[in-house]
Amino acid sequence: MEQQREDVRLLVGVDDKISVGKAFLLGLQHVLAMDLYIAPIIIAGLLALDPSGTSFFIQMCFLATGIGTLIQTGFGIRLPVVQGPSYVPIGALAAIGGKLGMAGMIGSIIPGALLMALIGNPLKWFAKAVRRFIPPLVGGTVIVIVGIALMPTAMSNIYHAEGNIATNSLVAAVSAAVLVACMLLGQKVGKAGTFFRLVSVLIAILVGTVTASFFGGVDFSPVQNAAWFSLPKFFPYGAPVFDISAILTMMFVYLIILIETTGTWFVVSTITGKELTEERLNRASFGEGLGCFVGALFGGTPMTGYSSNAGLLAVTGVASRMAIMAGGVILIALGLVPKLSTAITCIPEPVISGIFGIVCVAIVTNGLKVIQHITIDDRNMMVIGLPILLTIAVTVLPKDALQGAPDFVAYILSSNITVGALATLILNQIIPEKKSWAQQDVTAEGRPS
Repeated sequence: MEQQREDVRLLVGVDDKISVGKAFLLGLQHVLAMDLYIAPIIIAGLLALDPSGTSFFIQMCFLATGIGTLIQTGFGIRLPVVQGPSYVPIGALAAIGGKLGMAGMIGSIIPGALLMALIGNPLKWFAKAVRRFIPPLVGGTVIVIVGIALMPTAMSNIYHAEGNIATNSLVAAVSAAVLVACMLLGQKVGKAGTFFRLVSVLIAILVGTVTASFFGGVDFSPVQNAAWFSLPKFFPYGAPVFDISAILTMMFVYLIILIETTGTWFVVSTITGKELTEERLNRASFGEGLGCFVGALFGGTPMTGYSSNAGLLAVTGVASRMAIMAGGVILIALGLVPKLSTAITCIPEPVISGIFGIVCVAIVTNGLKVIQHITIDDRNMMVIGLPILLTIAVTVLPKDALQGAPDFVAYILSSNITVGALATLILNQIIPEKKSWAQQDVTAEGRPS
């Protein structure tokens, strides 16, 4: 254990006991440095929810992620993994919600979540599937695809936000620059730099919002009318609507989420020095599915282990499960206070999008960390490169190209991440390894293989 901690430079180990006060302080630092609210804001915008509906949706997503984090870190994978709304299903959820409403969107989430839990426990199929279908090459490539696929969304939201394009671009650039500066300070200025790195997102939001206020782009008046406290309720959007095309689409999406989150688990395992045993992987799948199911009951979206959290573990040297679970409690508390979730919706869109662009860069680099030790021969180059090409192809696909297409096809092609991840999985299976080609050549020459 000591050797592992020395190798990964951990100051606080995964199972180290720390005081409750210290756990909540460290957990708060993780919450402040996360970007958990960005995906719900994007989904709410695509669904054209009003400010009140957006605030409530974000509130429920906070609550769901808090519950999911407690389940995963406490009983599932039992590693320091923060659950958060996945970016993978953004396109599919927007398409389903736009056609079937919020009740249809929730109805599409529930079956896949239960299936994800079942293949972990009691069926115990997930670990075998990971060993067979999701090696680091696939998991890392999917994380890279997630980052690349979301970059155009960040840029588009800057250009199309309310206000002048030049002003929006300036506000986004300032927000992004502050975030980058804080991250770089974290590498160069000792303990003070670590503080800047821990609260880098919060500092960038504050500076970006102040910058936007000089141009009249900030309005926090809706916060005054929001309640201080609100209890959640089951199925807030009404009884779930179960549509077979939507359910099958989300089954595919959950497959991609599992590939994405497995890549994150690879990163966390590397940083903490904890092996991903079959038992741990099966518990992880169960925890992920159960968290998504419980979150859906309250109106949340599918969750995943956040890859940006893995980078924060390396920066802070704090890998305590107690700290992450304390962060889960804080997230639940945030989900119960509408004033806080409403305040988040008042943050100018260019500020969020500028920060989101840097987050996409962080996601890409985390994916590269997973695959950095893999030999990039011609075969692996195709497995990595072709899915990225297909992801971009779907990203620039004209919207009217899907008119008249079957719902199932439209849902799949509305998510560039889903297309890219499926391509990665399939290509890794159908393109033979270099060893296989050599064996075939030997056999063809009549020599023993």
